[in-house]
Amino acid sequence: MTSSGAATAVSDAVVPARRAVGPSHRVAVAAIVVAAALCYSVLALNRFRTWRSATYDLVIFDQAVRAYAQGHLPVAIVKGVHNGFGPHFSVLGDHVSPLLVLLAPLYLVYDDPRTLLVAQAVLLAGAVVPLWRFTHRELGVTAAYGVAVAYALSWPVAGAVGFDFHEVAFAPLLFAVLFDQLSAYRHGRGRRRHVALACATLLLVKEDMGLALAGVGVCLLLPQRGRPRRRGDVLLGLGCLLGGPAYTVLATQVIIPAFGGRSDYYWSYDHFGPTVPAVLWHVASQPGDALYTFFNPATKTHTMLMLLVVAGLTPLVSPYLAVTLPLIAERMLSESPGWWDTGAHYNAFVVIPLLCAGVDGAARIARHRRMRRFGAVWTAVVVVAAVLALPGSAFGQLARPSQWRWTDDMRAMEHAAAQVPDGALVETASSLGPRLSGRTQVLLWDRTPRWAPWVVADVARPQFPFCGLDDQRARVDLLQGSGYRVVFRERDFVVLHNPDALPQLTAPPAPPCGGS
Repeated sequence: MTSSGAATAVSDAVVPARRAVGPSHRVAVAAIVVAAALCYSVLALNRFRTWRSATYDLVIFDQAVRAYAQGHLPVAIVKGVHNGFGPHFSVLGDHVSPLLVLLAPLYLVYDDPRTLLVAQAVLLAGAVVPLWRFTHRELGVTAAYGVAVAYALSWPVAGAVGFDFHEVAFAPLLFAVLFDQLSAYRHGRGRRRHVALACATLLLVKEDMGLALAGVGVCLLLPQRGRPRRRGDVLLGLGCLLGGPAYTVLATQVIIPAFGGRSDYYWSYDHFGPTVPAVLWHVASQPGDALYTFFNPATKTHTMLMLLVVAGLTPLVSPYLAVTLPLIAERMLSESPGWWDTGAHYNAFVVIPLLCAGVDGAARIARHRRMRRFGAVWTAVVVVAAVLALPGSAFGQLARPSQWRWTDDMRAMEHAAAQVPDGALVETASSLGPRLSGRTQVLLWDRTPRWAPWVVADVARPQFPFCGLDDQRARVDLLQGSGYRVVFRERDFVVLHNPDALPQLTAPPAPPCGGS
């Protein structure tokens, strides 16, 4: 037997051949995708219907995608004015997420924020297909269905759906495609250029995807059992390892400022140093401090344990964990508490890499002679963990009657929103912004007066970003003392109008509550 034949025989022994996917499996996987997309859409649209959607971030993306649909740069006036960048601010100066342009044609069909909610539901559900293929190839058909269901029910996905809309919508699908292509190539059933294309496309989701690509590079450079190292693998691995972080630097230092943003806007590592080199030196010279920061406070440890449980703990024995670690470190080493916990959408960026690492880890364990049943046990654990987390996730809202009930506050918000004419420039409390965004120019009612002709205020319920109800009431008093007339009031939702108001959209944002 030749050396190449021996290598092939060893590879076949390590990775048993999987049967081709038949029509019945295609139908079953499609059913999972459709069911997931419907579930996500119902949850998101019901949040919108019951006035639980928020201006940040739904209106930002609504304005940006609408601008794309009209043939312009993705300008979001609500983001630019609130954050002090000005009314012509493009969201490419906030995050480099050009894939959003793919949603623009949908606005030519139905120009409404709900279009984004449904599109996100379909994108998140669509990740099931490549994830199923990856798992089927690595661990078999039973595991493939189990992992697909576990992903669809997972709390990180629920967090993304419950956060209205974010560019994270693209991340699970593109990560799943990348891992599927990587697995197919490693098993001799795919092509290297498909892996490279998947890597390049992932960079278009958000600027920090370059950090994840460095982890992909590590995986490509590691020796593989039963497979000779190829020059192309090394070149692609080095390209990801070096090119991924280089792209992140280029995006943050060049592209974002070119579109009017600040390269340091999301910098949250001053406790380590003011620049990336300073942070790297601090981590290298004081690893104990970095390790302590990584796991403390306890919220960070809890989030990371919850993420590992999603994947049955086996990512710890897979090299694919290297794809997730840079994105986790980006959050856990920061000073931003909002990045640490299990809420919002941040964990949906890593759920697919973790699940794929879990599948790979389970497959590695199952290859041991005494652990051949491990794959089935692991799959059961992953599914059970997803089901047990359901009540506490956003998906649990679907089973709560209170989340479907129409209240007097909601009726009052509907009546208040109806007072604002189409095409008007309006400052609005966060909860009313999404319902006005499709027909008006929405600004966030914030702590800096913008003097828009129309203002929709709430003086009974705390509103982001005010410091308290007294702050909100003081703003209404200021407006009334400056020529605004109250044209509507119901359940302390107040609509004010001043036809002679002169908007000031370049005023700097107010300091944080408690700041000077």
